Amino acid sequence: MEIKEVKSWGDKKRFIDFPHQLYEGDPNYVPEIFLGQKELLDDKKNPFFQHSKAQLYLALRNGKIVGRIAAIRNNNYNKFADANAGFFGFFDVIEDYDVAKLLLDTACNWLKNEGLNNVIGPANFSTNDTAGLLVEGFDSPPVVMMTYNKPYYADFLERYNFRKQMDMLAYFGIHETANKKSLELSQKIQDRLANKGITFRNLKMKNFKAELGSVREVYKGAWDSNWGFVPPTDAEFNHMADGMKMVIDPDFAILAEHDGRLVGFALAVPDINTITRTIKRGRLLPFGIFKLLFQKSKIKLIRIILLGVLPEYRRMGIEGVFYANTIAKSAEKGITHGEASWILDSNEMMKKGVESIGMVPYKRYRMYEKALAV
Repeated sequence: MEIKEVKSWGDKKRFIDFPHQLYEGDPNYVPEIFLGQKELLDDKKNPFFQHSKAQLYLALRNGKIVGRIAAIRNNNYNKFADANAGFFGFFDVIEDYDVAKLLLDTACNWLKNEGLNNVIGPANFSTNDTAGLLVEGFDSPPVVMMTYNKPYYADFLERYNFRKQMDMLAYFGIHETANKKSLELSQKIQDRLANKGITFRNLKMKNFKAELGSVREVYKGAWDSNWGFVPPTDAEFNHMADGMKMVIDPDFAILAEHDGRLVGFALAVPDINTITRTIKRGRLLPFGIFKLLFQKSKIKLIRIILLGVLPEYRRMGIEGVFYANTIAKSAEKGITHGEASWILDSNEMMKKGVESIGMVPYKRYRMYEKALAV
């Protein structure tokens, strides 16, 4: 076996494509869109690299790729969290612990040489991107922007002395089994909030850039005390928003305002994985793009991807109105299923909120950590 640093474009292309070989024949595998992965790993296009860095590696046996990993130094995370941690991500490997160990040794040595004390992961590149190892719920495909991996990954990480740092849950719901009483109550709550000057509206796509400024501030304020959170730079936030713009339906982008000031927002996006799982090797060109454009009507699942309220406005019922309005609009559009993800296992308030409307946990993701030996 040998380890190869990813330097050339050819190496990076092989790094992106390796999972297609690894998961071949797996009915629940969803290939990442190639162009999106290419931009994510481009240090000139991804704003992450304006403040941080990463090194990609491939593991080869007799010239054949058998694994990949990224060692990541996120300077903004360390500054915000007052930490000295590194990350690993983009971890994929054949079912061979020796290969996994070689990859993890290589990433950890890079992080130690950077002077870091511990390693957290998997994250691609931070919790603002896809993150977490799937440890429960392998019987269905991941929804849009959620991770998927082989069941043996958890065993490999734990054999390497990684320990659980935090679990994140994905909740699933069917419109027919939604708690109707809670949904009916939400209208009364919305009326009560209106008397206090708190109103709800949808995102104005024509003013997308202007709306982003207010949403960005709420995003930072609503999540800044959450485990693992690192505030994205303005460039990173705008980059994320631009990447999601083509899948945003303003009916599912709901804003709460208090006398004109944004105090909370919720965003749900259609599960385009329903379509992309059929796009071979994630190539949109030349024909994959047509599947994405013309098969959207087939999507019957929506993911509540973001829901946040400023601390001083919590426990007033705003979150419940967000959920209820999303469910009601889903029903109008023929969407029958929903996922709320991810929710920290330690966030009892959010867990109770989604459970009150009839959603149940069905997938569990885990972030691991390990001290780096001196």
